[in-house]
Amino acid sequence: MFPIKMDKPPCSPSMTLQCCSGEPPVGCNDTASGLVDTKVQGKSGKKKKQKKRQNPTTQMKTATVGEQSSSPSQDLPEHPENRSAESKHKKNNRKTRNKSISPATSPASSSHQDTTQSAQQTSARFTCDQSTQTEASQLQSVQTQSTQTPPIQGIHTPATECKSTQTIQSSFSLQQAYWGRSFTVQSADEQITQSSHLTLLCWNIDGLDPDNVFERAKGLLSHLGKYRADVVLLQELVPVNWKILKNIMKDYQLLQGSEDGYFTGIFLRKDRVQFLQSSIVKYPTTEMDRNLLIAHASFLGHPLCIMTSHLESCKASSQERLNQLRRVWKWMKEAPQDHTVIFGGDTNLRDWEVKKLGGLPDGIFDVWEMLGEPEESRYTWDTSINDNNEIPNSIRLRFDRLFLRAAAEGAKLQPESMALIGLEKLKCDYFISDHWGILCTFKFGASEE
Repeated sequence: MFPIKMDKPPCSPSMTLQCCSGEPPVGCNDTASGLVDTKVQGKSGKKKKQKKRQNPTTQMKTATVGEQSSSPSQDLPEHPENRSAESKHKKNNRKTRNKSISPATSPASSSHQDTTQSAQQTSARFTCDQSTQTEASQLQSVQTQSTQTPPIQGIHTPATECKSTQTIQSSFSLQQAYWGRSFTVQSADEQITQSSHLTLLCWNIDGLDPDNVFERAKGLLSHLGKYRADVVLLQELVPVNWKILKNIMKDYQLLQGSEDGYFTGIFLRKDRVQFLQSSIVKYPTTEMDRNLLIAHASFLGHPLCIMTSHLESCKASSQERLNQLRRVWKWMKEAPQDHTVIFGGDTNLRDWEVKKLGGLPDGIFDVWEMLGEPEESRYTWDTSINDNNEIPNSIRLRFDRLFLRAAAEGAKLQPESMALIGLEKLKCDYFISDHWGILCTFKFGASEE
């Protein structure tokens, strides 16, 4: 198991609302001024959430399988790197009070609880560096406990037997979440993957969020097992969830963009996609350890070049993000001409940034635009619905994008549909991620020759 590096920009509570949407707020036009980002210092990435957490060690130690805003004038968070610690804390306090306080609660009791809540809110106001250290140690504890050797044979205390039972149940629960649909009659989802359609799923899974880790991992596996896409592109993987996916998704070829910190991954379904080779392209001036992961493969005899990346975050990093985007486009254009090239990832792009570069290069297309810009799949980061971060304003952005470069000869790949997934809350009152996933279907048409 590789150590987890939670590199994030330092901040203070006073800076939690000084973040970076950079897109027009709700009801505003494209000329609205951009919002302010938190300054990125040093080798930083995801900014840690300061919120009252369920201990991720408790959640995961049994899983051994091992451009819009409602307040235009206010600077708002644009991404999970910039979380409102106090609002998140209030959400958890509110849930606790709803469960524990009855209508007959006395004034004295209410006063005591308010005092307790105030103390808890005060204690939550630590710097991002302190939060980062705490979360890193928690997740390392998860990894350590998940790999500990079992108790010495012959010693069976009630606690040991209980933990052993929980481990078996949790392992089965994760396996069942992924493989459950395979135990039933084949559905339309399964039948379409046996056709000439190429299905691709792209998702930033917010692996840095330590809240409700087990339930979110289970929900993610359920979606991956339901759609069984030919190509899966994931961003913000961390070693903990990478290990879980690798141990369960044996029917996929798994490629990772790094071995520690948080990174990207390409998953290729073995019975549908033939893996050939892969490479990693480094971004020379990144301050967040971002890179471009590339896989060469073949689908039904058609050569493919699959790419994914997590471009630099925050509005303040716009220039670096555009440098990385230029590099992505360059690699797409220079891929073998007989290959169809598909890029998918969390680009953190604002529309004005693409316009700043003069639009898309010749021969490279935005898949969402190719499909007629369907409104229902426009916003992949939408705080008007997704409250995982408890951001008090509605920000809607198309951070996650797919780009396509057709092969110069032979059959042309065309997109047929796009949908957002992960829109339903889990039982723990969380979404799987703060991003929606993108599920896209392509089909090779007749050759133009």
